[in-house]
Amino acid sequence: FDLVIVAPCTGNTLAKLANGITDTPVLMACKSLLRNSRPVLLAVSTNDALGNNAKNIGVLINTKNIFLVPFTQDSPSTKQNSMVANMEKIAESAEAALEGRQIQPVIDVPSNFG
Repeated sequence: FDLVIVAPCTGNTLAKLANGITDTPVLMACKSLLRNSRPVLLAVSTNDALGNNAKNIGVLINTKNIFLVPFTQDSPSTKQNSMVANMEKIAESAEAALEGRQIQPVIDVPSNFG
């Protein structure tokens, strides 16, 4: 494979990937591609991205060959720690990942901000 896309990428998957745990088929596929220097694209969708998973996202952003679909808070007023990927940017993110680029900004401002 040239690329694996994990969409949605849950907080559980983020945590396991950041800590090298490969106990599911998805995580094994990610490990296989990373071991062969191929890109892994993650579309974050978690209720604790700005809580417990912030550290895991930081680790993964700084891991070679891991790329993220830009994500944003889905409801800043009711779910302060929740973030979700902009699924409309998966194709653009995949093209960039295949070129070794992370599209920017990784964290978008929510459309309902302000």
